[in-house]
Amino acid sequence: MDLWAPVQGTIVAIAVTSGDRVAVMLGDAVAALSPSDVSIVAGPAAAAPDLDLIRPDLAESRHRHAVGLDRARPDAIAQRRAVQRRTARENVADLVDAGSFVEYGALTIAAQRRRRALDDLIERTPADGMIGGIGRVNGHLFGGHAAQCVAVSYDYTVLAGTQGLQNHRKKDRLFDVAEMLRLPVVFFTEGGGGRPGDTDGVGVSGLDCWAFNYFARLSGLVPLVGVNAGYCFAGNAAILGCCDVVIATIDWADRRAARQWCGRRRRGRRDRSGARREAVPVVLPGGHQPLGGTGSAPPPPRSSGGS
Repeated sequence: MDLWAPVQGTIVAIAVTSGDRVAVMLGDAVAALSPSDVSIVAGPAAAAPDLDLIRPDLAESRHRHAVGLDRARPDAIAQRRAVQRRTARENVADLVDAGSFVEYGALTIAAQRRRRALDDLIERTPADGMIGGIGRVNGHLFGGHAAQCVAVSYDYTVLAGTQGLQNHRKKDRLFDVAEMLRLPVVFFTEGGGGRPGDTDGVGVSGLDCWAFNYFARLSGLVPLVGVNAGYCFAGNAAILGCCDVVIATIDWADRRAARQWCGRRRRGRRDRSGARREAVPVVLPGGHQPLGGTGSAPPPPRSSGGS
């Protein structure tokens, strides 16, 4: 509480002491002032702030953000290049307009502090294996809100793109924001499904989250676009399958066809009579063959009558 005297002067008496609990009413005297001319002596001038100084907390924040970028992870990126894959950050960066992406939860790490050192988690599990945020797409054509979307990508270089406790929480938040703001969602889903190794939480299973419920609520409300190249299992595949539009590379489709038609097996199947049928090439739309090479042809369709 500030008290102002009507004139300048010197305080000669104080009616209260430090720590007293008093109810000061308008007109109450709390001090006695002897009017006089008072000269104010200026203290030493404050030093000008150093605008180039990086505080320790800011330096730590910058370091933590830098650790999760591709340029700080050469070994992980080299593994992606070895299998001719792009990184999660490259995909998101190419999708959204430059400088428009606001990332959510960039400093999260895998919920495994009970069994792994913190420094190890910071280095090896940046963003808990999922990049997500809001950005603009084709902002030069659709200005403002119309160009915004939620962009999400599992990061296969982090624990095989699996769904962890913290990245489930990030999905919860992003899907909730998409519903509130009516934003389309573009999701790169490559990854290995639920993660069994998280320890820092209490729950019955990895499905103790709202992500799947929130994503289902977006159906029919906003456009949902799924993109996949490479492996896609379990919960990752569930999200991909719920999308309105699915975009997949040929090699991903080839793997599915190879499994469906047993393309990895070099022998034919037996028909109902027990005779072995020869393996014949399986050709996908566009003339592409499965990665497994040739596979057994699908069985002939059943007739509507006869034995």
